[in-house]
Amino acid sequence: MGKVRNILETKKTGPVSIRPDNTVFEALELMAEKNIGALLVMETQHVVGIFTERDYARKVILRGKASKDLLVGEIMTSNPLTVSSDTSIEDCMACMTDKFIRHLPVIDDEQLTGIISIGDVVKYIIEDQEYVIDNLKHYITGI
Repeated sequence: MGKVRNILETKKTGPVSIRPDNTVFEALELMAEKNIGALLVMETQHVVGIFTERDYARKVILRGKASKDLLVGEIMTSNPLTVSSDTSIEDCMACMTDKFIRHLPVIDDEQLTGIISIGDVVKYIIEDQEYVIDNLKHYITGI
């Protein structure tokens, strides 16, 4: 099984971030523009939180608040779980499943390296299994 670095090597774009003093509305605009479901919340080059569609749905809409009046820092998930480039894909899948989370920031040497989603992990696992199956077929058939 591979490592987080294998997923990061295939990603075409890096992580998208916002500051905690931006409004929730600005965060939603950025997420819509980039077609993503989460933003890293950064302050002085450090990840201080993560803002997701789930945060918006549960902490803004369901509480009857307005996204133009709230700051990201007020509703973000602070101190999110993180992984490193050396974390196994299997460990990421277990963590995401056990904790019901969809995004994991990747931190190496206290620096942001990227972010992976549950979609990235599932795609990697499927591609890895297809590769193994193809190799077994070639081995068995001799083709």
